[in-house]
Formats: sequence, structure tokens, C-alpha cells
Amino acid sequence: MTIARSRQISLQDTPYYHVVSRCVRRAFLCGEDVYSGQSYEHRRQWVVDKLGQLSRLFAIGVCAYAVMSNHYHLVLKVEPDTAASWSEREVAKRWAALFQWPLLVRRWYQGESLIEPELLVVQQLIGQGRERLHSISWFVRLLNETLARQANREDGCKGHFWEGRFKSQALLTESALLACMAYVDLNPIRAGLADRPEQSDYTSIKQRLDGEQPATSSLPPLLLPFASQRKSDGLPYAFADYLMLVDWTGRAIRADKQSHIPARLAPILQRLNLDGAGWLKRVALFRRQGIRVVGDREHCQLFAHHCGQRRCYQPLS
Repeated sequence: MTIARSRQISLQDTPYYHVVSRCVRRAFLCGEDVYSGQSYEHRRQWVVDKLGQLSRLFAIGVCAYAVMSNHYHLVLKVEPDTAASWSEREVAKRWAALFQWPLLVRRWYQGESLIEPELLVVQQLIGQGRERLHSISWFVRLLNETLARQANREDGCKGHFWEGRFKSQALLTESALLACMAYVDLNPIRAGLADRPEQSDYTSIKQRLDGEQPATSSLPPLLLPFASQRKSDGLPYAFADYLMLVDWTGRAIRADKQSHIPARLAPILQRLNLDGAGWLKRVALFRRQGIRVVGDREHCQLFAHHCGQRRCYQPLS
């Protein structure tokens, strides 16, 4: 049964959400179609370019991303306080980069004198724009609409390009956020597209490791910094710890390789109260269908209450 998006997002419980959007066609979003032999590899850059634009306009931070052959993963942080801090002119400027404002707003922005009823209408429209600029639904909508138009134009066809709804999962705890980011960054490795994170193109971990702007004029997505980079709104752990954990998880999750938890990783696992088996179980959870929220039992119960539900299915204790 489809659940309204408003009942799947509760910002008072968590600002972090895992988003997955999947292509509806057999033909790939990206990669190479084995049936026709046609390559769509260049479309990966379309996704990254649009993410780069949206991450600079929305009050939504990108924690992690991975662009796959027929779907993409995002880990997002909604930042309503950032949107609330913008002036009305700043909201108008950001929204104008995406859509054309009504004539009344354009007149107000250009400094023309307006009567009180007109100013009230402008304020209402600016308020609506402010809300939309920290909405996950609008963020994904603009990303998907742009990609669908480009792909349909290139393919010379019409119709749906994406599944009707994107999937979202609430990440209620630091361990849930960390597990989801590792899951997203390891997607190309699990799919056999790369054998190490530093070679996983079109992923957030590759972008972080490169640490440089691309040679082209396009801008990569703005990624939230880690705690080691000393920003108060950053991710709550150090990048070095995250890299070691991703590397260990990537080795341990493969059935054809044996590994163990290095001694140097023990502190971060102890901080999250996780052992090796529990960590792998949590990372694998994001592949399962029907999981809308990830965290401990107490946080899940609060989230369900705030979303108007009696309970949220959560297989982890």
C-alpha cells in the first residue's frame, strides 16, 4: 500500500534520508545496454551535473550518492534552518534559477512599488518557494524531470522514464546514517563496476578522494563535510574513520573474500555499539524492499508516532 510522502518524513526525528529512484524502462539510464549494444555512459554525468546545481540552490545537503546503470542512490540531509535564514530576495534568486517567477514577483524583485494586497501575494509565493527549497520531493522531482526530458529527447520517444515514486528511508541514528552512506558508496563495487572505492566513478567517495574540481565547466555536487573538516553542520565522524570502515565493509561483504575487522577500526564500532556481524546486517538492510526507516526501536517508535502511524516495520532491534 502506498504511503503519503508526508507520513514518511519527520524532520523532528531526523534530517537524514536515503533516496532511491529507478528507471522504468529496460533500456538503461546509464551504462551499456547488452540488448542493443548502445552505451548510455555519458548520462551519468547528466545526473552529477544536475545534482551539482540542485545542491547549490536547495537547503538540502548531499551526504553520499552513487549513479548506477538504471537507478541512483542519494543520502540527503534536509536543512530547514538554513532555508529559514535566507532573506526573501535570496529565496527569490534561488527559485528563479529553476523556474520563472510570476510577473508580480519579478516586479517586486526589480524594486517596483506594489500595493499592500500585491505584497501579500508576493510574500505568500516567497513562503511557498522557501518551503519547496528544502523539500526532498521537489529536489527529486527537479532532478528526475530534467533527466527524463534529456533521455527522451536523445532516445526520440515519449512516456515515463522513472518509476512513479522514489523510495525514501529515514535514518534515525548515526549508525544508520553511517551504514547507509557505506552501502551507497559501495554500490559500484557490489555491481562489479569497480574493485576499489577510489576507482568507483560517479560516486561521492570518489569525489571526496579526488578532492578537486573537474576540468570541465560543470560543478560537482556540494558534499557535506566530515567532522574532521571542522564545520558544525558536517557529518558526525571523521573521514579517515569512514574510509577505513568502507574498505573493511567492502571486503567483508564479498562472498569470495575473507577479511576481519582491523584493530584500528574498533573505536568507531565501539562508539556505535556495533560488532562486525551487526554492522554487516545493518548495511545489507538497505537492499531489502519495504524498509522505510532505519534506527533503533526507540527512535522508530517516535518516528512512527510523529508520522501518524502506530508502528514502523523495523527488522533490527
